Amino acid sequence: MDIGVLREAPGETMVALSPDSVRRLSQAGHRVSIQSEAGTNAGWPDAEYRDSGAIVSPQLEEVVKASDIIAAVEAGWDLSIWRLARPGTAVVGLLKPYAAPTELFEAMAQSGITALSLDSLPRISRAQSMDVLSSLSTVMGYRAVILAAERLRRFFPLLMTAAGTIAPARVLVLGAGVAGLQAIATAHRMGAIVEAFDTRPEVREQVESLGASFITMDVQSTHTQDGYAEELAEDAHQRETDRLAGPVARADAIITTAQIPGRRAPILITSDMIREMKPGSVIVDLTAETGGNTDETRLGEEVDFAAIRILGPKKIASQLPRDASQLFSRNLANFLNYLQEAPISWDPDHHLALPDDDLIQRTLVVHEGSILHPGLRQRIGEGGMVDVANS
Repeated sequence: MDIGVLREAPGETMVALSPDSVRRLSQAGHRVSIQSEAGTNAGWPDAEYRDSGAIVSPQLEEVVKASDIIAAVEAGWDLSIWRLARPGTAVVGLLKPYAAPTELFEAMAQSGITALSLDSLPRISRAQSMDVLSSLSTVMGYRAVILAAERLRRFFPLLMTAAGTIAPARVLVLGAGVAGLQAIATAHRMGAIVEAFDTRPEVREQVESLGASFITMDVQSTHTQDGYAEELAEDAHQRETDRLAGPVARADAIITTAQIPGRRAPILITSDMIREMKPGSVIVDLTAETGGNTDETRLGEEVDFAAIRILGPKKIASQLPRDASQLFSRNLANFLNYLQEAPISWDPDHHLALPDDDLIQRTLVVHEGSILHPGLRQRIGEGGMVDVANS
């Protein structure tokens, strides 16, 4: 396969493939073309890509036209790029069909592009090596704690000094998925007293194994087939926020991570709860891109509300672009090799044929002029554009 990598849109410091992944793909028989300086923000100069076997080109158009598959982080480029690609070209990345502008996918459909989004992969053992969400959540959980420690006006660890004892900070983590567990582990290693809550009682053992106390309450949710917590009923959600009022009030720093796929993030911390927190406390909301877990979260902003600092970081994994790209690219390269083995194929007219494979079909967003992803179709609306090729 001919694989292309482009410079990501402004604001994205990650790159879809690292030199190490390029080397592995080249050794597997793939041809990789990369736009010049695509990896610069992640710490990899063009020379490293050349040494890894990539063809480095200064021309975006040249890379796009030569590619069977374009590897992307988010594919947030100018929509005109899709007019350069041959029909049947596939785009693989973290395309976010639940959140990205619908115009992106409509433009792909109009140009005959196939889009495969790795955030739709089922979270099963067969797909673990391709799980970009877990990889980036690891980065996000770690980085969130570092941000909290930077903004908090006190030490995280217990300190015994000649001037007396400094008590450790109290950290509360809401949500014990991959990001939450990494936040727990990081805060514990930094010496904080850590509490955590999740509506799935089965994660208690994992939380406690990392050194945190698990908050129990009469609120439980089931989980989806991919392991995510289901949305709570309104009365159960109210009990949840009522029970969290005490832990929130005593926390010095809070990391929130609770998400529901395809839905707005649930509000776990109300404005009234924030007012009861100690002045100078910090909240880092990792769900800001899907609405936030607090009433006062603002995407991309640091809000001061009732003497509490609330961070709603955007693209937080991109704050550690080298390691985030390294993890992401390994997942992506594994998926590209999986596509080859499936196999996918192109006919002489560059028409892309996809096998009836569960992993591939679950990631399929756009194919042969049609928008296929259920969540994206719902966003466009019943009267919106679905079958672009025949509309």
